[in-house]
Parts: sequence; structure tokens; C-alpha cells
Amino acid sequence: MSRSIGLAHIIRHDDGTSTGVWGIYTLQSAFQPIFAFKEGKLSVAAFEGLIRPFRDGEPQSPGAFFGTCPAADRLHIEALTRTLHLLNAGACLPEEASIFVNFDPSVFTDRSIADKALRDMRLVLHEAGIDPRRIVCEVTEQKSASQETLYGFVEALRANGFRIAVDDYGADDSDINRIKELKPDIVKFDAHWISHLMESGAGFALLTAMVQSFEDQGIRTVFEGIEESWQLELAERSGASMVQGYVLARPELAPTSFRVFGKVARQPSAEESKAQVAASGAPAPQARRARVFGRKVAP
Repeated sequence: MSRSIGLAHIIRHDDGTSTGVWGIYTLQSAFQPIFAFKEGKLSVAAFEGLIRPFRDGEPQSPGAFFGTCPAADRLHIEALTRTLHLLNAGACLPEEASIFVNFDPSVFTDRSIADKALRDMRLVLHEAGIDPRRIVCEVTEQKSASQETLYGFVEALRANGFRIAVDDYGADDSDINRIKELKPDIVKFDAHWISHLMESGAGFALLTAMVQSFEDQGIRTVFEGIEESWQLELAERSGASMVQGYVLARPELAPTSFRVFGKVARQPSAEESKAQVAASGAPAPQARRARVFGRKVAP
């Protein structure tokens, strides 16, 4: 069996997990749970793979890492990060959970590049023991070479048995057109946009109507960036299918015995936990007094 590009930069560990190496950086996977509403309760439905770079043992923000990478290397780095997440998902995550992985459409400039990337991905899935139907390919906002190239790429993803998610939906004209053309299985709503809409009755009504519209089309919805309990309550009232955010669970480095992870190896040390927060590139969310439907909600 041929070897994928991503596997060439992978180091395997005795506990079943893997790390990646790119130049002076060591790369680790973090997984953040995505919860589904079911009969008034929340349950883990999926995990999103997120990259966590380290340099000389110190955590770096993902933005800082990608900012140092030449554009010519981006395709290979994308392959490496997906490979890393899939191998670690196979080692650490429950078999029934879906796995969200990011794709930057700007690096797939023609169909042959996409086909090669997907061949490599199938090799990794086989090695990790993951059914392709568990994979949700999250198409990010970056511009593709052309609309035709993007549509062809999404068709190739579907042909391989993967589901499609559109990321950072914010109801701009471009977002609405993306939904019409790509016909995704899942739409992830932009965190800042939904937070703004939740702060007024009219905004919440619009949000609820859009969720229902997607539901009528057979499209599931994810509200990202849920950081406070009042947002979680409104997400449930809106009819959103799934939610993701710090109020529920932070990303955790693999491996972990964090309660929602199914296959466990060990609990991260205090140093690793500190590194997870630092590597996220974002401060811990601070409680604030939020205006919802014209009233104040205590933090």
C-alpha cells in the first residue's frame, strides 16, 4: 500500500496516539466535542479536530504557526493536520461519534489535486479503522480558485462517502449562495453572528426561522462559540441541531480521559492542561452581563 504525504511527517507513540512534525514545530491534535439536543438532553454527537502547535515544548497559537508556513507548503500541511486528527480520532474517540475535519478549498486548484488528497485520506482512514461515513468535511471560508473548482471538490468529497459542512455561516449573500450551490449536510453558524442575533427578540426570531428553513431542507445546524448558559438555552429554543463551545467543553489534547471521550489512555497533566489553554490562542471566556430580548441576564 502506498504511503500518504501526511504519514511521512507522523510520529507514533506507545499509547496509540500520534504527533506531527513540521520543521521546528511539533503538532498535536485537540478535539472539541459537539453536542446534540435530544429529548431535552445534551449528548456528544461529534468532535472537531483542531491543531495545536508547539515550538521547543512551548505552545504556540495555530495562527502563528500557519503564518510562518509558505503558501507553497499549505497543501502538504493541510494533509498532515488531517492525517494527524484522523489517526488520533481512531485511537481516542468513541466509534459512534462523527469527526469534523477542516478543508481549505483555496489549496485545491484543480480536480487532480483533490483526487490525490482524497486517495491519501482513504489510506489514512483505512489505517485508523474509521468508516468514511463518520467524516464531516468542513469547508472553510477561504476563496477557491473558481466556483467550478469548489463545486467539483465538494462533489469529490461526496463521492468518497463524506458529509459536507459549510463553516462560518452568517447570512450574507455569499453565504446564502454557498448553501444553494453546495447543498451541505450541515451548516455551522458563525459565533459572532449568532451571539448578536440572540441579543434581541427580532434577531432571535430571524435565527429561529433560518434554523427551521435549513431543517426543512434536511440540513442540520451547529451553533459555534457558545460560551454562556443563556446562549445555550436560546440555542435549544431556536431548534438548533447541535452546539459547540466553551460553556460545554474546551478542546482537549489527545489522549485524555475527559469524560466524553470514549477510548481513554490517561488524564492530561496540569502542565498539559495549561498548554491546551495557551495553545488555543484565545483567553478563557469571561462572564458578562448580556442583554437578551431587552432584559439583563446575570452572569
